[in-house]
Amino acid sequence: MQAKELLQKVQFVVDAEGNKSAVQLSLEVWEELLTILEDLEDAEEIRLARENKETAIPWEQAKAELGIEV
Repeated sequence: MQAKELLQKVQFVVDAEGNKSAVQLSLEVWEELLTILEDLEDAEEIRLARENKETAIPWEQAKAELGIEV
């Protein structure tokens, strides 16, 4: 789902005067929003790494150096 679709699923909590006071999300929407935010954070880290001319290593090499088995 894209952000625009997710925002259409948001439910607002209103006070006695009808003013929006909170937002209610389904767990599905919350998890999708978290994924979008994590992807944006990853993209920013990649941008900064490229800006700083950092070199990347292949994922398989990184896993081996860290001793991670997936």
